[in-house]
Amino acid sequence: MSQPNLTKREIVLGIFEKTGFPQKHIRDSVQFTLDTIMDALLAGRNVELRNFGVFEIQIRKSRVGRNPNKPEKDVIIPRRAVIKFKSGKELKERLKKIELNRLEKK
Repeated sequence: MSQPNLTKREIVLGIFEKTGFPQKHIRDSVQFTLDTIMDALLAGRNVELRNFGVFEIQIRKSRVGRNPNKPEKDVIIPRRAVIKFKSGKELKERLKKIELNRLEKK
């Protein structure tokens, strides 16, 4: 059974196994790609990766929450930026075919 999360290292090794390119070049390319995506999001731009999906920055409004340890006291949750991911057409189609029992944690 593989690890539950895909790591950057596993991405690099997967590309290396398929291409034989030097791992340092692959690692640098992957990191540059992630940095470019992060910079675009921080600049307020959406990141659209055709057939995979879109990363969008959204602003969550300030709201009142409750501290479970002191429910009588309100806590102000400040306004903040969050990232939303919307899957693309091809990913949605492939998700329809996935075996759900395999994904459930045991």
